[in-house]
Amino acid sequence: MGVLIAVVVIVVVLALLAFGLSVRIVKQYEQGVLFRLGRLRSSRAPGFQLIIPVVDVLRRVSLRIVTMPIQSQGIITRDNVSVDVSAVAYYKVVDAVKSVVAIENVRDAIGQIAQTTLRKVVGQHTLDEILSDTDTINVDIRKSLEVTTAEWGVEVTLVELKDIQLPDSMQRAMARQAEAEREKRAKIINAEGESLAAAALGQASDTMMAHPLALQLRNLQSLVEIAVDKNSTVVFPAPLMSTIEELGSFLAREKAAAAGSPVPGTPGSPAVRGPQTNGATDPAQRASGPGPAANPAA
Repeated sequence: MGVLIAVVVIVVVLALLAFGLSVRIVKQYEQGVLFRLGRLRSSRAPGFQLIIPVVDVLRRVSLRIVTMPIQSQGIITRDNVSVDVSAVAYYKVVDAVKSVVAIENVRDAIGQIAQTTLRKVVGQHTLDEILSDTDTINVDIRKSLEVTTAEWGVEVTLVELKDIQLPDSMQRAMARQAEAEREKRAKIINAEGESLAAAALGQASDTMMAHPLALQLRNLQSLVEIAVDKNSTVVFPAPLMSTIEELGSFLAREKAAAAGSPVPGTPGSPAVRGPQTNGATDPAQRASGPGPAANPAA
């Protein structure tokens, strides 16, 4: 009786061990590839799977997108400029059977082919194209990789250039070029501003010619702006000085009219005579009168 119980216990233990060895769990983001006696049998969906221990081998393949950095590569562009370019690639397995049967190590294979493709594609472009047209280069690299990886059951979803390192001399040259470009645009903008200002000044001058008082008002406004700074010296423009002289003459005429006496320079006032050129100029001569006539004989 004890021997029978021992045999039953051993059978149960062996059955449980065999069941444990035959059970496989395939996760939701994986797909199983079943080999029986070394030959491909089928692919297994996610979930609970049973295999024959020792006879069957189940390989689980992840179907998630994998991020793979591409190491920096020293590349000579089409215009003979040496640059170091690094990138990053994203790929996923779309056929688990091919990824196991057709290639030994998918990640290493894609890493190597990505480096060579990066050197080949970038070397076909100039430096300006690499810096300004990276989207086209990314698409070209991805298409070149898809041609090779399609046989491995892998789809390259995205390739992006990550870093572009230039020589120091090239960086300085590009900095000088950018500075010159900005100076050119600054001069163009300044010239356009001068042109607009000249046009506005021309319109303002036409308005002032049509309305002379506008110029006087502008002069007064200038004086107000000068007075704000508390300057000790004020320079009056010529039109304003003539206006002040006319205002002084007007006040003098009004004052003379009020006093009833003519004002020099007004109509009806006596003319002012200048000094005589043939008369005596010395005050002593003017006091003593004309001297004796000169002797013709002398």
